Amino acid sequence: MEWPAYLDEYEKLVFRMTTPRVMIDNAGCSNSTRVMVDSARKHGILLEAVQVLTDLNLSIKKAYISSDGRWFMDVFHVTDLDGNKLTDESVISYIEQSLETIHFVSSKCFDGLTALELTGTDRIGLLSEVFAVLSELECNVVEAKVWTHNGRIASLIYVKEQDSGSPIEDSEKIDTIEARLRNVLKGDNDIRSAKTSVSMAVTHTERRLHQMMFTDRDYERKPIIRTNDNPIVSVLNCLEKGYSVINIHCKDRPKLLFDIVCTITDMQYVVFHATLNTAGDRAYLEFFIRHTDGSPISSEAEKHRVILCLQAAIERRASEGVRLELCTGDKQGLLADVTRTFRENGLNVTRAEISTTSENTVLNVFYVTDVIGNPADSKIIEAVRQKIGLSDLKVKELPLVYHQKAEEREEPTGGVGGAMLLSLGSIVRKNLYNLGLIKSFS
Repeated sequence: MEWPAYLDEYEKLVFRMTTPRVMIDNAGCSNSTRVMVDSARKHGILLEAVQVLTDLNLSIKKAYISSDGRWFMDVFHVTDLDGNKLTDESVISYIEQSLETIHFVSSKCFDGLTALELTGTDRIGLLSEVFAVLSELECNVVEAKVWTHNGRIASLIYVKEQDSGSPIEDSEKIDTIEARLRNVLKGDNDIRSAKTSVSMAVTHTERRLHQMMFTDRDYERKPIIRTNDNPIVSVLNCLEKGYSVINIHCKDRPKLLFDIVCTITDMQYVVFHATLNTAGDRAYLEFFIRHTDGSPISSEAEKHRVILCLQAAIERRASEGVRLELCTGDKQGLLADVTRTFRENGLNVTRAEISTTSENTVLNVFYVTDVIGNPADSKIIEAVRQKIGLSDLKVKELPLVYHQKAEEREEPTGGVGGAMLLSLGSIVRKNLYNLGLIKSFS
């Protein structure tokens, strides 16, 4: 592998000794691909491994995580979003290379772009005003993600100069952008909590959105709409073993494990053991955690805070609404025009993902509801499509994430691969048995 220039020979040796080992197997399970990773344990490495898989839009059906002393082992059962095993050799090779060089894995590169971070009170038409300001200031939006939760909004927007295509470096213009956007976010009733900033740090975009909403304390705010399918989270202490045990039962969806592990990690807890199981459209997760200083959760107040934060982490990405996909040629002011049309027709954007291809084509995804969060009227959706362009703006159903496929019993098959998988499974169970977390490993 190509080493970063700043590493000396000793550091290279250490990395060689602690390089994660990866095995990918398609023979051991009838309906999923097994990805097995073992490595020296360090804070955040579980999140990095899950990030590699979720960035490929893989669905994690099951997971077994176990650490013993200074070592950890992860076993992930994954499929594509249609519920199929991974058969593309280029994808398999990419997973192997990414996981084996996990110390150097970074998120999508946004070199040459200026990152704008926005948080504030959500309201109908807010995105329209934000994009109108950026268009007026001749900022070209290249990428963006927008999340809303409990009446709050967080957005990470990557922009460049409209004419030159260069990053925005003029300090006066940056100050103007921040001030204008802050005024938009403040509106009439958000004088204190509206925030804008220019970010130079390289952070995984979705992890950064979690951090922004966590800092904004969205988890403390009352939900705008309560459904009957809210995530159930409980926290218990296993004091004789020095762990706190988190149990989660919620609706399954893509990137669920990433969102949960991201929040646990950023709250400065370490996952020592965990399981994830899915059945139909439900997910069941269990985590054995400690603080980074080795102590379990110490008070009822802290338990309550962990529960609220994990519920928020699960809910942020699970935005309600009709999914609309806009695919068309890029042009100045496009986002301002499209979101203004949404606003004028009483549609509220609950989540958005903006991207631009190298061919100067945009692929934008919007989740929209009516003004109070209920499903949008189909006639209004069609009227909006007529105005924007029926061939450009389409209603898209979410992937079924294998839920309509028959649930098949995952029995290990014969051969060396099956034997290795059985051996690894026995090691994981033995570690849990030795810790007193299960009664038998036979």
